[in-house]
Amino acid sequence: MAGGALGASLVVDFVTKWLMINTVMVPPRTIEIVPFFNLTLGFNTGVSFGMFREIFLDRPLLLAGIQLVIVAGLLVWATRAQKRSETISFGLIAGGAIGNASDRVRHGAVTDFLDFHIGSWHWPTFNMADVMISIGVVLLMTSSLWPVRSTVSVQERPSRTRHV
Repeated sequence: MAGGALGASLVVDFVTKWLMINTVMVPPRTIEIVPFFNLTLGFNTGVSFGMFREIFLDRPLLLAGIQLVIVAGLLVWATRAQKRSETISFGLIAGGAIGNASDRVRHGAVTDFLDFHIGSWHWPTFNMADVMISIGVVLLMTSSLWPVRSTVSVQERPSRTRHV
């Protein structure tokens, strides 16, 4: 389960980033889709929302390494999860993190292109890996509200044998 979710996250992330860089954003520009959403190519050298940009600007491999250690932890956690929804959540989060880490290794920054805004205020630009991570986190949080189904099988009733 985690492997499938991880693989799906990676495919969606790699395909959308490739399309943006090689087709849609040639030449780079802003494409208005609807009044509150644009496609805008950007590159994030920081952590989420560009935080700690100054620390990791010259150290993208350090940040990628940290991400991959976290991915390893998530995958171990996924093998111990009791619910299918948790396993899928960890796979989505790990897949998104691997997608962004691979960008850091290849380009020194994460490729972002989804730009939501209200008037002149813009939410930090993000990508489909970030979407997969967010879906995984929301699924993980909501799955904590669902009860765990027991995996212990019901014992069979002893058979009644006649002693003659």
